[in-house]
Amino acid sequence: MPGDPDAPPTPPPPGGAATSPFPPEAPLGDARKPDVTPPLDAPTPAPPSGSFQFGSYGRVMLGGDLTGRPGRDTDIVARGSRLDENTYLELEFRREDYWKKTDSNTQIVATLAFQHPIFHYNGVFDGVVAMRNLYLESRDLLTKGLAFWAGSRMYRGDDIYLLDWWPLDNLNTLGAGAWYKFNEDRTVVALHGGLTRPQDGFFGQTVERPLPLNQVGAAQVDILSRQKFIGSLKLNHRIQLGEKAGAKGILYAETHQLPSGQRETDAGRFDRLSSDSGYVVGGQVGAWTGERDTFVNLFVRYARGLAAYPDFAAPGQLAIETADDGITEYTTSGAHEFRVALGANYEKGPIGVMFGAYFRSFRNANPDLDLNDVDEGIVIARPHYFIGEKGGIAVEASYQAQQRGVLTPSPEGTLGGEGPAGLHSAGLARFGIIPFLSPAGRGDYVRPQIRAMYVITLRDAGARALYPQDDVFGLRKVEHFFGIGAEWWFNNTWSYGG
Repeated sequence: MPGDPDAPPTPPPPGGAATSPFPPEAPLGDARKPDVTPPLDAPTPAPPSGSFQFGSYGRVMLGGDLTGRPGRDTDIVARGSRLDENTYLELEFRREDYWKKTDSNTQIVATLAFQHPIFHYNGVFDGVVAMRNLYLESRDLLTKGLAFWAGSRMYRGDDIYLLDWWPLDNLNTLGAGAWYKFNEDRTVVALHGGLTRPQDGFFGQTVERPLPLNQVGAAQVDILSRQKFIGSLKLNHRIQLGEKAGAKGILYAETHQLPSGQRETDAGRFDRLSSDSGYVVGGQVGAWTGERDTFVNLFVRYARGLAAYPDFAAPGQLAIETADDGITEYTTSGAHEFRVALGANYEKGPIGVMFGAYFRSFRNANPDLDLNDVDEGIVIARPHYFIGEKGGIAVEASYQAQQRGVLTPSPEGTLGGEGPAGLHSAGLARFGIIPFLSPAGRGDYVRPQIRAMYVITLRDAGARALYPQDDVFGLRKVEHFFGIGAEWWFNNTWSYGG
């Protein structure tokens, strides 16, 4: 599974012939033989036994809406169908070594990510680049089954492919951690802690101040600069069910902590920002048959306070509280998110079916309902029919809906028709047909894949009302998309193909 630390360590290669640190002796009587015995220098340490590895996840997409406009994400929920996702690439460079002296393994991982637009599309010789992984992990150094790591990494578990989403644990962290695998490798405990500092006024503020000692000019000073700490604990236990099948259960928790600070609102006037905190608790149960890629995973997650907001997002609509000294403070107290999700895949003969679904309810810290308070969900399925081993055809169908915490008249075209004001509801349905070529053979998770797709989206009036005036998505009841693309993954540590 993606994001699983259970991959076996790299074994040492077969040993070669030993080499002496001394030069070979010359034959007797050879004038070149030195008169003095060479010193007994310490032998040169043997180099590590290892290898360089390369891995990648990537997708390339081109297409449009049949009127000349480029393709665009038509989903209204936070995690919708990935059919019209933009071009994206990860390049992973990895060094894996076995150290005979300590009987341990190390792994150094660096992953570069590139995002659309690319040069051949907009003619701009530039790119949107991010470092997604940069860390060192040491395994079996202190005891067998124990690993330590430090650096920057994607830190996550199982996903729902159709939604491009990791529902339980999906952290982007600059930190360190450890995991321990025991009970015949059936049980893993993982602990982690890391820091983030998003570029937003909730976390930092820089102002201009005069230089000291009557110097001419000014300097930038950080009035507010606070890092958010995120810690996580994960317990994963697997059981064998027969020769190939198995099941697993996961318990998961996070803690989020943010220190206090101050922010300048006017010249010489400061507001105090109180410390804040939050937590996540959740779990997962899953099972697999061991035949091809047939499995099912159920996820449940509850987040409170600061943890109810995305990792890099600035919390909005805060709660107003009064401190002991009478000063008004703004906190995330009361914010919460609940989600339940299901992901599955079934394959038998020439048939494969991917499935995904979730329901999510979010309330911000403000006790009054507003636009950012949302209940939403989606149900999506993609059956495949494989024609031999070289390709096939897939169809995808999904329905997604959401309800926002704002009152609007019930619009024409929704389930209730016109009527009195109520919470704003929106829904849409999507249907797609996807012929594809599969050079590596058949299988829902087999890549690389080259494919074409036609997708039709049907919006109700509530969905159209979510867009600004004159946006074509707000004007069209029906949206068409035709595209051609490719997708691949291989040998990637924390993405597909790991």
